[in-house]
Amino acid sequence: MNKLIILLTFIAISSSSFAQEVDYSKPVKGQWTNQKAKDWYAKQPWLVGANYLPSTAINQIEMWQASTWDPKTIDKEFVWAQNMGMNTMRVFLHDLVWASDKKGLYKRIDEFLNIAKKHGIRPFFVFFDDCHFPNPTLGVQPLPVIGYHNSGWVNSPAREIAVRFANDEASPEEVALLKGYIQETISHFKNDKRILMWELYNEPGRGNNLDGSDKKTSLNDHSKKLVYASWQWAREINPSQPITATSAGSAGKINIQINRINADIISIHSYENAENIEKLILDYQTEDRPIIMTEWLARTQGSTVEDILPVLKKHNVGAVNWGFVSGKSGTVWPWSSRREDGKNISVNEKRAQGKVVKPGEAFPEPEVWFHDLYRTDGTPFNQNEIELFKKLTSKKNQ
Repeated sequence: MNKLIILLTFIAISSSSFAQEVDYSKPVKGQWTNQKAKDWYAKQPWLVGANYLPSTAINQIEMWQASTWDPKTIDKEFVWAQNMGMNTMRVFLHDLVWASDKKGLYKRIDEFLNIAKKHGIRPFFVFFDDCHFPNPTLGVQPLPVIGYHNSGWVNSPAREIAVRFANDEASPEEVALLKGYIQETISHFKNDKRILMWELYNEPGRGNNLDGSDKKTSLNDHSKKLVYASWQWAREINPSQPITATSAGSAGKINIQINRINADIISIHSYENAENIEKLILDYQTEDRPIIMTEWLARTQGSTVEDILPVLKKHNVGAVNWGFVSGKSGTVWPWSSRREDGKNISVNEKRAQGKVVKPGEAFPEPEVWFHDLYRTDGTPFNQNEIELFKKLTSKKNQ
């Protein structure tokens, strides 16, 4: 018995030491060469799209679970995307939906891909996300809070699981689910030409203090182990599509480094003005790989369609702005809408007070939208923006 205890202790110590000795400065084996990535990109049209969530969903769970799956709305909204020249969409999945209904989720993804193909759109999917509310649950999702930016968006995985993984305290079952979520999903669609690429992790290290308190909740580089593991898991599958994860826009230097050096195609975020976005692009062009700006557009901060889209076109950088249709997400409202009198707003208190958009009610909007392009009736916030999209994506400008 004593020998067994000693052996198990040795294995535990060795495993811990191995985890600490991971060299995050070296890419995981299997990365596309620069030339392969450039050859792939050269075959694509200029990639233009949006971070897509149907207007009838408040988050990734409501979009994908069976009880709230809404292909009719997706089909309707993709008509608008097609008409303005969009050819891709960045779409978030959620591990809870996968764990509870894997076969159903894959069936819905297949239906989604058929809708997208009908409208000339090749979407790409995001697995993990450290942004916004930390405790996702299945079932009925909360109603949107009036005038509040993203009052229902949730982490994937749940923050407590991400923290346990970071501390090497996740159970074998939890690790198996996270690994299976990535590997089985990619395996199922690894040769599907309807899918543009895979994005493993959106803005790792983030945390937006959205529990109503002012305590710090950002993971920063504490999430590096899950970031790195996601690359290992994905590379073991080796899909036909390229793989990426957010570098610029993430929190934590190691997180950014891991994703920057492992990406087949670079994914970066910036909500700054044209001058600063151009500087960021020039920095990442030193990687000698194609770049897609997978989040941009914050009108009240100087990130406008008129200023940014031509810059992305000039540098042949993919343009995927945040938000397509104003709806339950409420991202027409700025980030500052989540604070009041200098303090974080508790969405639970607001909901308890009845300050929500009820089913059938119109979504309120500010005079100047922060994100998004269309209302739920198909009218744009600014027709001039739509015309610029059409102009820059027209065949004569390809």
